[in-house]
Amino acid sequence: MPEKFDVIVIGAGQSGPSLVERCAQEGLRVAMIERKFFGGTCVNTGCVPTKTYVASAYVAHMARRAAEYGVDTGGPVIVDMKRVKARKDQIIEKSRSGVRRWMETMKNVTVFHDHARFVGANKVTVAGKRLEAGKIIVNTGGRATIPDMPGLDGVSYFTNSTLLDSEILPDHLLIVGGSYIGLEFAQAYRRFGAKVTVVEMSDRLIGREDADVSNAVKSILEGEGIEIRLNAKCLAVEKDGDGVAMNLGCSEGAPRVSGSHLLLAVGRRPNTDDLGLDEAGIETDERGYITVDDQCRTNVGGIWAIGDVNGRGAFTHTSYNDFEIVAANLFDNDPRRISDRISCYGLFIDPPLGRVGLSDAQVKEKGIKALTAKRMMTSIGRARERGETLGFMKITVDAANKKILGAALLGLNGDEVVHAVLDVMAAGLPYTAISRTMHIHPTVAEYLPTLLGELKPLE
Repeated sequence: MPEKFDVIVIGAGQSGPSLVERCAQEGLRVAMIERKFFGGTCVNTGCVPTKTYVASAYVAHMARRAAEYGVDTGGPVIVDMKRVKARKDQIIEKSRSGVRRWMETMKNVTVFHDHARFVGANKVTVAGKRLEAGKIIVNTGGRATIPDMPGLDGVSYFTNSTLLDSEILPDHLLIVGGSYIGLEFAQAYRRFGAKVTVVEMSDRLIGREDADVSNAVKSILEGEGIEIRLNAKCLAVEKDGDGVAMNLGCSEGAPRVSGSHLLLAVGRRPNTDDLGLDEAGIETDERGYITVDDQCRTNVGGIWAIGDVNGRGAFTHTSYNDFEIVAANLFDNDPRRISDRISCYGLFIDPPLGRVGLSDAQVKEKGIKALTAKRMMTSIGRARERGETLGFMKITVDAANKKILGAALLGLNGDEVVHAVLDVMAAGLPYTAISRTMHIHPTVAEYLPTLLGELKPLE
């Protein structure tokens, strides 16, 4: 006989545990299933470890620049990767164990630490048991994509998760993929002391961004000694002594580059191929993501998919928002929707990029008559005082209704300052809500009114 629950949540990533808690608070009997580490991608192989590495790399970088600030460090900067990794592991374990204790000590919740598979529309098997529930939520996340690259089966390589498990400081790290994950690793490992080459198939980095953002990021990374190879076609790899060589067909540069280690950072794929979704009749798209509607419901009644597995946002904050949408609809008579949220995300190189809303390219594609303004960080007093003047701030607004369409803040504190823009957009207010507001001096955000006072037609 199956063990019956009111709700089954498969996966303890960002959104799953919060939904477990809400269901339990509503008096429902909940099964929480996690096959490996509690906390999901963010805690174990994503935000937490990578930003911990970024923090260590930033300290090393600033220590090397100490003389610019009149500070003598007394010798060369030495990075100990064992200690860098140990600090990262300690932070991860605190978060991971905290989520697990949270689930295991919660009233009305039973935790299963094993792999789950569907055996029907409202049934799953786990640890040799059959569970049944009227409501099932899939929150199984994703993992690194391994590309179909000639020669890859004959060489060793890292993904983001396996590199984070290593104490190695590569002599020369080759990174395939010039987007968010690849670039954060590139800068961190360069600052740790490795030589780094980034190989990207398209004609610029982070292709979803406007060209001025992509070009500025490229300039920042090259300024730290990172080699960027764009337009790389016909990629192939092979062993080269103890290292690896990559053959590329680029418009510029040598057709072959050799390194000591290889990192693949070419995207993510959903963890759906071993869930038995076909047994439940759950539909997926051509990439394997579970198809959901505007409220995270699958095509099968009583089954939801939240977080990275539904392909509706590959970020921790979108995953948590999925939880909020499902909970609001289930318990609060509040019809929240995925389409209500404004696109926002960050690229956490140094300086960081805070992005919200539409890019200028998207504004033009939509045919919106718009105004835009751009200010270099060299003109920002706080940035000059900190000695961190790379990047720029850019905001674009609708010329007709004065509402903000999008912003790209690449520079000191850009990942934080962007929230001032996001909140005004979410409130549906015109840009004057910022431009006519007094801001604190000396900050980066105080220049938002100045920036908005320089709006000109978007060409």
